[in-house]
Amino acid sequence: MLPDSGLWKLHDELMAEYRQSRAEGKIPAGDRLDTSLLDVKIELAERLLKACCFCERRCGCDRFRKAGACGADAVSRISSEFLHRGEEPELIPSHTIFFEGCNFTCAYCQNWAIATRARSPPLDVLRMCRVIEARRGQGSANVNFVGGDPIPHLHTVLKIVRCMPEELPVIWNSNMYMTPEAMKLLDGVVDLYLADFRYGNDEHAYRYSGIRDYWKVTTRNFLEAKRQARVLVRQLVLPGHVECCTKPIVEWCAENLGKDVRFNLMFQYHPEHRAAVHPEINRPLNMSEIRRATEIVKAAGLTNLV
Repeated sequence: MLPDSGLWKLHDELMAEYRQSRAEGKIPAGDRLDTSLLDVKIELAERLLKACCFCERRCGCDRFRKAGACGADAVSRISSEFLHRGEEPELIPSHTIFFEGCNFTCAYCQNWAIATRARSPPLDVLRMCRVIEARRGQGSANVNFVGGDPIPHLHTVLKIVRCMPEELPVIWNSNMYMTPEAMKLLDGVVDLYLADFRYGNDEHAYRYSGIRDYWKVTTRNFLEAKRQARVLVRQLVLPGHVECCTKPIVEWCAENLGKDVRFNLMFQYHPEHRAAVHPEINRPLNMSEIRRATEIVKAAGLTNLV
């Protein structure tokens, strides 16, 4: 068995060959990675689980023995899956798979029931692939991995991708708080990063979601996501946080992802879960905040999708 360093070297060599073949047109744009490369990615992901570093919490937990900071152990569980018609118009109908567990602890989480606990039966990968095939027959346009968040379930997503229909696009619907190691494993697997960009500064990211170094980590990952695949940015506007969060996010996206970036300014914030702990966000948005956020997007030259 190759040591970790040798396996990463093999991974990087195979990825370089894959990119070269894509550049030369030998591999059509819609084709998936071959099985041997996916097997290498899966093996690396399972090794990382022994001292987990999928996300930048880097809890180092052996998830084969107990749950990590995300609340998930090595067994993935899903709360539901269905054809979602409430996503962005260009993505529907989207076969959305909701994993349990999340690396964020958002005070206002609307999916807190699945983000904060993992109670469903263990996921069977082969059965899930049969479900994906059935949903394709019902008209699904893609497979959309979400949660909670899919980050704690990277190893399982890779296994699903290995056996699912090749022509179905893969969407990684995430808070983007991944490590470089996780981003490397997603390279060549994801067709679209449906990426949540929530906070314009580290102070608010820690206050409301309990995570550190948010800006550095997420901006790094947005740039890497742009290199790898298509990116659609979601920005959930928080009450009282238009100038401190929405504005710097919009301006960074326009400057670094380009003014043609797919961008969705979201106004559906509703105080749930533990939002009452923070009185400043324990209310819906008001019309002046909605108008101001829209003005910021227009001023930056971005086009709001919805």
